[in-house]
Amino acid sequence: MSEPQSNPDSPKPPFYITTAIDYLTGPPHIGHVFEKVLTDAVARFHRLAGYETYFLTGTDEHGERIVKLAAQSGKTPQAFADDLSNNAFRKLWDRLGLSYDDFIRTTEHRHKRYVQQILQQVYDAGDIYFAEYEGLYSVGAERYVTDKELVAGPNGQMVFPGDRDAPELRREANYFFRMEKYQSWLLEHLRENPGFITPGGYRNEVLEMLREPVGDLSISRPKSRVPWGIELPWDTDHVTYVWFDALLNYVSALADQGRLDLFPHAWHVVGKDILKPHAVFWPTMLRAAGLPLYEKLVVHAHILAEDGRKMGKSLGNAIDPVALVDEFGPDAVRYTLLREASLGSDSPYGESILIGRQNADLANDLGNLLSRTVSMIQKYRGGVLPAPGALNEREEGIRAAALSLPGRVMDLVRELKVSMALEAAMEFVRDLNRYIAESAPWALAKNEADAGRLDTVLYTAAEGLRVASVALEAAIPLKARELRAQLGLGGQSYPLTPAWGLIAAGTQVIGGNVLFPKPELPKPEPKAAAAVVEVPKPVQPSSDRKGTTMTAQTEPKAPVEEPQDTGLISIDDFGKIDLRIVEVIAAEAVPKADKLLKLTVKLGEETRTVVSGIRTWFAPEDLVGRKVVLVANLKPVKLRGIESQGMILAAEDSEGRLDLLGTGLDLPSGTRVR
Repeated sequence: MSEPQSNPDSPKPPFYITTAIDYLTGPPHIGHVFEKVLTDAVARFHRLAGYETYFLTGTDEHGERIVKLAAQSGKTPQAFADDLSNNAFRKLWDRLGLSYDDFIRTTEHRHKRYVQQILQQVYDAGDIYFAEYEGLYSVGAERYVTDKELVAGPNGQMVFPGDRDAPELRREANYFFRMEKYQSWLLEHLRENPGFITPGGYRNEVLEMLREPVGDLSISRPKSRVPWGIELPWDTDHVTYVWFDALLNYVSALADQGRLDLFPHAWHVVGKDILKPHAVFWPTMLRAAGLPLYEKLVVHAHILAEDGRKMGKSLGNAIDPVALVDEFGPDAVRYTLLREASLGSDSPYGESILIGRQNADLANDLGNLLSRTVSMIQKYRGGVLPAPGALNEREEGIRAAALSLPGRVMDLVRELKVSMALEAAMEFVRDLNRYIAESAPWALAKNEADAGRLDTVLYTAAEGLRVASVALEAAIPLKARELRAQLGLGGQSYPLTPAWGLIAAGTQVIGGNVLFPKPELPKPEPKAAAAVVEVPKPVQPSSDRKGTTMTAQTEPKAPVEEPQDTGLISIDDFGKIDLRIVEVIAAEAVPKADKLLKLTVKLGEETRTVVSGIRTWFAPEDLVGRKVVLVANLKPVKLRGIESQGMILAAEDSEGRLDLLGTGLDLPSGTRVR
């Protein structure tokens, strides 16, 4: 757990980030892990960049389901919650290196006290009333649901998403919060603040919800039925509905620390399955309580199995995150999740994907660079880092890239493009590997006249590694420190700010174990042997003494002079290419492919599927709504089992940054480019 950092002289605003607090119905799954690792990485990036940062996580421990599960396990609700909160969730978060500043539990006195304070305040203002209600109740979600929210379930029944059983018809008297009173205000706020919910697709979902009456929110349960909860301060025969209780954790933790000034800067990171409570219940509750709104709601999609199916124990494809960390280590799990998973669309993940990404980025690129740099300093300079000489144009370029990297990374992080931020850091690492290959220090070491040049190459590689370690530290905090220790920098930390030349000449490099040992990919199941069919061998052509190929049917012909290829095409050739403006209406990652995105594009009234190798530069959610240029009459091809019906045009600059071709005019999809 980290200490909150404070710098009153910093021009940057404070940064407060939270995860959803996990409901204690079972041990953490890989979706929990992704959310926590994503939030921790964003918090760490901000700390490294000099923001006063506060990171909150915790567990949600009241409600009807907890009572039932505790009874099934033969424990009291409190003992059941204590066990899961401390021994499952918090223990795993600490193993993964989460740098939370506070871990709140909704059974703590500080939280109960604050919930009762807000309830009384909203009740006194007249926004809570008592009424009888009949409706469909989801025990899984612990709330009343509407017919429109139900989907077909596994048993052919209509269920609330995520539930196995159909909702129950319940009639009971409860207290209600006048949520609908604030609906028009919330709708206006969303329209005026497009960045309030991100990615934008989730904002559109909430706008759709608000087009119809949202109704008032039942905020209590009879204590006779649900004894496990926070009592209403004015009526102890009722306990607080779990969502009205749980959501207030984001403020109760700050109130306890005397830091309510942080809340207007809050970024809430939550899964898409709890969008409505956070995007509708929570803002209206804050409004009624006279509290400021949070800054941003960050919504993420789900983690799927490697084959693209939903994950679950009943399907036999669930990932045990504890076993995953045991086998691969926390940093490999952190990095690969951050690189592979996206916010706007469900992402496949599993052992093969983890190993492929780890081997490519962390072992081949980063680990190999560290190993060869340290070994060359030890071999050629006795383990002492030499002072660099004058930098040539190539080294000046590396220095300039190092100085610009922190700003590029933080710009992407602030836009929640964490995978792209890490890719920017890894591209810097890959360029250092190219630099070593080009400079050939092993050749320079053979000539005393090149000693100064060798010193510069070795120093540039070592200092570049230090820069890379800082840019990657939010994703691989343990390995980043280990990397610097091997360079002889001990436990030294560095801010994510532009800097070059911070390693002192004369530093003794230490070296050490391989940074990321390469695990082997799982071997595929052996397939049944296929039947062997003998095919007659074709007759091989014979050759004459001059090497001319001859067959029995043909005679050698005089060579024909081929026309010279100038690379130019005619206007008729160009006319064969059908270029069209298309609009991207959906985008998702292609399973088991680091660079591929599957795009659905609108071409006039037609929709097409296009597979494009642009995942390195674009998250799926960034492309939806964008108009680009498509080669529309390209012969379809199958990529990873998906038929791609065209090609998106893109251009790349000298620094390897890619952009998609489009137009400054808002042209309708289907418009021909000529």
